[in-house]
Amino acid sequence: MPKMKTHRGARKRIKVTGTGKFIVKHSGKSHILTKKTRKRKNNLRKDMVVGATLEKHMKALLPYGVGR
Repeated sequence: MPKMKTHRGARKRIKVTGTGKFIVKHSGKSHILTKKTRKRKNNLRKDMVVGATLEKHMKALLPYGVGR
């Protein structure tokens, strides 16, 4: 059976930690920023750990844990 292919878009956007968790950027920081508070925009800067719900999808996109 041939090797599985890594999703190239996901590889550029998702990082895998040493323990196998997935780290992504928050969405909502590109436009319509005037109505958002400073606190909210500052918190959107930080990376976030993907929850258990999406972790299954991330593993399918990155079968070999690319990004370590």
